[in-house]
Order: sequence, then C-alpha cells, then structure tokens
Amino acid sequence: MSLRLSTVILPVRRWHQGGRDQWLRAEQLGFHTAYTYDHLSWRTFRDGPWFGAVPTLTAAAAATERMRLGTLVTSPNFRHPVTLAKDLITLDDVSGGRITLGIGAGGNGFDATALGQEAWSPRERADRFAEFVPLLDRLLTEDSVSHEGTFYSAEEARNIPGCVQGPRLPFAVAATGPRGLRLAARHGQAWVTTGDPKLFENGTPEQSVEALRGQLERLGKAFVEIGRDPEPMEKILLTGFTPEVNTVLQSVDAFVDFAGRHRELGFTELVIHAPIPDSDFAADEAVFEKIATEALAQLDS
Repeated sequence: MSLRLSTVILPVRRWHQGGRDQWLRAEQLGFHTAYTYDHLSWRTFRDGPWFGAVPTLTAAAAATERMRLGTLVTSPNFRHPVTLAKDLITLDDVSGGRITLGIGAGGNGFDATALGQEAWSPRERADRFAEFVPLLDRLLTEDSVSHEGTFYSAEEARNIPGCVQGPRLPFAVAATGPRGLRLAARHGQAWVTTGDPKLFENGTPEQSVEALRGQLERLGKAFVEIGRDPEPMEKILLTGFTPEVNTVLQSVDAFVDFAGRHRELGFTELVIHAPIPDSDFAADEAVFEKIATEALAQLDS
C-alpha cells in the first residue's frame, strides 16, 4: 500500500517574514499536502502570533503550484456552513482545485468561547457537527440551498459556480466516536485521527497501535452500517499526539519505523508538523527535511 507524507504549517509567522517561504519550501520538499490549523488561537500559542487559516491558505494557493492545501481541522466552534462554503469555493478556485477540508466537531479550547458563548457540551458538539457536515455538503454541491435546522439555517444561499473539484472539494473528517465515524463514512473522502488521547502521556507505542487498530475497525463497521464501500476512503494520521511524539522526528530511521507500523495498519497518509523552535513542535530542521525527501523511498526499499 502506498503512503503519502504531508505536513502541518502552523500560522504563526508573518507572511513576509518567513511565512511564504515556509509554504514554498514545503512544496519544494515534495509534501503531498500542506495543512494548517483552523483556530482563532491554540494552546501554548495563544499569547503569540496566530493568523487566520482561510487568508493563509489563499496566499499559499497563490504562491504554490502543485502541492495540495487544507485545514486540519475546521470546526463549527466559530464557523457557519453558509459563510464557510463561500470561502471554500473561493479557495478551491484560487488554488486550481487543490483544497482539502479537514473538518471535526471541535473541542473546548479557546475557540469554544471566543465569540462570547458558553462552551458546548460534548453532546451538543456532536449534535452540531451532525447538522453542520451534511449542510456544508449541500452548500458545496448545489447552486441554491435553503435549510432550517436546530442550529444552522440557510435561505436560498447561492454558491455559483461551485467547486473546481467535482462534485465538491474532498472532506477529511476527524472522528473517533460512533456518530462521527458514520458522518465520515457517509460524507468523507478521507478520515483523520490523532490516535487515542488517553495514551499520549503514559501509553506505549504498542498500546497506541492497538487503539488505532480499534478505531479503524470501528470505521469499517460504520461503512457497513450505511452500506457504502470503504475502499476509496483515505486514512490520515496527524502525528505528534501519540506516545512516540518525542522520537518520531529524531531521525529518518525512527520515522521510517513509525511509518511502517502505521502503513501496515492501513493508513494512507501521515502528517508531520513543520518545526517551530521553542515550542512543543521543536525539531531539527535538517532532519525534518531529510525525512521529507528520503523517508518514503527508504520505507519502500
């Protein structure tokens, strides 16, 4: 099974002070996709620079030529399907059809209360996500959409001419619970996971692999439940949140070992974070670039 290698570029650099160069370098290194996080601020980066995902991706689309671009992930925390659809259709057009939407239910971080609302419960996040994704699907595939839902409404929302990619740009749905996995199976062209968060600090690599195996099995059952063939589904692992976090980017050999184990599970794409000095994502830039250019060939040798 072939494996793709992608990267996440956090939007922490001014565009003309290293930001543009980072996206161009990612394309030069041959990454399949360069994603960014779609947050208003995030964790330890809250009190530092953090730029918007949609403008950043628009600039990256204009600066690059071949590499796919996307979010990991967008959520309903501060997005509405109607306005998001318009932004995505524009992004897809500017990029010439190179956009993937990573989308998830969101969490209880800074985004959850930045608009002044109370943080939603896990149940409400799941309920909103279950309405958000199908409505966004319609908005990206139909010229005019009206919808009156529990959480989201649209009144003759126009989205002409639609996406460059047909019938719409692909969704990469982040999910691990039963409802989210069914949404991924029904609406997703890809499925995204970061592993089991309960194992991040005290788990072992072996336990993490077994947890991921279980997630993949539940995804397979979700396909059976809705009667869809799972074969076209891409399976994406966003690295950096499993027990191997401190070793996976230490050397090409360490990454190849990690990649081999997860390819055997059935993953088709691994995503690694571009290094950010003095942060949780600090890593040797030279090793990162060597992984980008040599690891997949070594894995297949």
